[in-house]
Amino acid sequence: MAGQPDNQNNKPEKGFPKGSPNLYWVYALILLFIIFATFFFPSGNNPTEISLRYFQDTLVARGLVKDVVIVSSENSQEVEVYLTEKALEMDRFARKFPPKSTKAKGPHYYFSVISSEYLEQYLLEKGINAKVEKRSDYIGTMLQFLLPIAVIVAIWIFFMRRIGGGGPGGQIFNIGKSKASLYDKENKVSVTFNDVAGLDEAREEVKEVVEFLKSPQKYTRLGGHIPKGVLLVGPPGTGKTLLAKAVAGEAKVPFFSLSGSDFVEMFVGVGAARVRDLFKQAKEKAPCIVFIDEIDAVGRSRGRNNITGGNDERENTLNQLLVEMDGFNSDTGVILMAATNRPDVLDPALLRPGRFDRQIGIDRPDIVGREAIFKVHLKSITLSPDVDAAKLSSQTPGFVGADIMNVCNEAALIAARKNKDAVSMEDFQDAVDRVIGGLEKKNKIISPDEKKIIAYHEAGHAVAGWFLEHAHPLVKVSIVPRGIAALGYAQYLPKEQYLYTVEQLTDQMCMTLGGRAAEEIIFGRISTGAQNDLERITQTAYAMVTLYGMNDKVGNVSFNDTRQEYTFTRPYSEETANMIDKEVRTIIDTAYKRVKDLLIEQGEALEAIAQELLRREVLFKDDLERLAGPRPWNSQEHLIQQDPELDTKSEEATPASEVKGAEEKPSTGVAGEGPNPPAES
Repeated sequence: MAGQPDNQNNKPEKGFPKGSPNLYWVYALILLFIIFATFFFPSGNNPTEISLRYFQDTLVARGLVKDVVIVSSENSQEVEVYLTEKALEMDRFARKFPPKSTKAKGPHYYFSVISSEYLEQYLLEKGINAKVEKRSDYIGTMLQFLLPIAVIVAIWIFFMRRIGGGGPGGQIFNIGKSKASLYDKENKVSVTFNDVAGLDEAREEVKEVVEFLKSPQKYTRLGGHIPKGVLLVGPPGTGKTLLAKAVAGEAKVPFFSLSGSDFVEMFVGVGAARVRDLFKQAKEKAPCIVFIDEIDAVGRSRGRNNITGGNDERENTLNQLLVEMDGFNSDTGVILMAATNRPDVLDPALLRPGRFDRQIGIDRPDIVGREAIFKVHLKSITLSPDVDAAKLSSQTPGFVGADIMNVCNEAALIAARKNKDAVSMEDFQDAVDRVIGGLEKKNKIISPDEKKIIAYHEAGHAVAGWFLEHAHPLVKVSIVPRGIAALGYAQYLPKEQYLYTVEQLTDQMCMTLGGRAAEEIIFGRISTGAQNDLERITQTAYAMVTLYGMNDKVGNVSFNDTRQEYTFTRPYSEETANMIDKEVRTIIDTAYKRVKDLLIEQGEALEAIAQELLRREVLFKDDLERLAGPRPWNSQEHLIQQDPELDTKSEEATPASEVKGAEEKPSTGVAGEGPNPPAES
């Protein structure tokens, strides 16, 4: 994987400019302003409310009333009172209704009545002009009708935007549009093949894709056709996405990028609509590349765990994708690239020639590839003269590009924490330690008795690995707590190999059981520290019997269910299951007896290493040679010519590669020693 991350700010091709206001919020503010102005700033002169008695005893009795308007509405009746000009000249009213103001025009007062018949008769007797008007509150009626509808529409739009992902492409009317990010001339991909290291074979494969896009006539004139699909398959972190970006950067063509989960929505038909829209856009931009990351999110085999009578939106989306891949012609210049680390779960129809014509495997890099990856990531780091990419690559078998990038970053952080001017080799070794085993916890309180058990446990691993022919060469053993649960660990430097024999797997099991055997020999009792060891040897033993056909009684059969066809049943009988259990137990018991006899025979070396661990806490290969003598299997030890300085520096907790590509994880617990054998559960 190697390569510099793409740090450019990728902007979508269309949409609102950054920082532009959303029009829906503008509409909402205008509506709120109208409601606020209507209720808090009503039209008119805002007359003062009075009582009927005040109207009769004060205003009418003193002859201050000029006109009266009886306003009849749907729910009530109000009486508006207009004062005479003589009354408005009085100081009492002039202060309240200043001359030449809108308030002076009236109405000046108002009061409410239940029935206007008595009031009309009263005003007629007093000689006051009375008018009757009927008025309707149109604004209030409209708000009463429209406001609930506006609230419902606003809530609907809000939820549709949230479901659709927001932005112009996520609005309700655009929910079926493709969510792919487009990289073209305005928004270029800066990653090239120079940023990709450790993938020489895969890079050569995809270079031909670039040639197809640049000069298709070179191939079509001889009768060939451009491949429709290229599937990148490999473990996580190996650089599948980076390689696809490099193809787009080298070809200088439009590059559509999206994830498989972008097609899947809760609404029926949305995924299929987005597939159609994606390929429609791709045809318009041809020649171009469409890249779907994690295609297993939408490309899983159909019919698994399907509910009878139900509508599986993911299957509809996959069906549309299959149709589109067959629908466009091979000369349109549209190439579909996809990446996954789960090729076993993909639908067979998706993998057939004519859809994905090429499947490019991207495996974990070897020692040469890791060195190239280190050189790419070390360019941006201030290094000391002692830093050597070749030594770092030999110390990190099994690491992928993402792991190497993490090691380089951790080393820079460690050096900065120590206020150094440059990153040294020691910082890189500490970074490898931290990535494999976790943060060192020297302040963790461990009782002397527990520390003694841990020391003999790790010494048992060390002695077993030292005197077993096919065990990985030990590099470092420590009883310093690391990570969450690791109280001690041993690290080994495994071979760069792809195949394992029965003898190699058996020796690895014996080495893993060395800690438990040492506890029983020295203390006469066992502890919980071997829990992780037991998990691993059980996994290896079952793999030998059920996957690799390495047992005489069970025979040359493999019950590996890669396509998950036996989710609720087993492909063998109960009698075979009992036989498998017995053979697994026999293999483990034999390995345990063998390593126990070995530790009894090498009791002096076991005691010497344990005591040295209690005193120094960390031992390296040179210390083991001094305490236990030269390793008797040095001629078979390693395929890599190592630097002598590497003996006290290199460490690793994952294998160089695994059978069937099963991903390994570093061990934890007291027995947190080196790599697991290439077994599958």
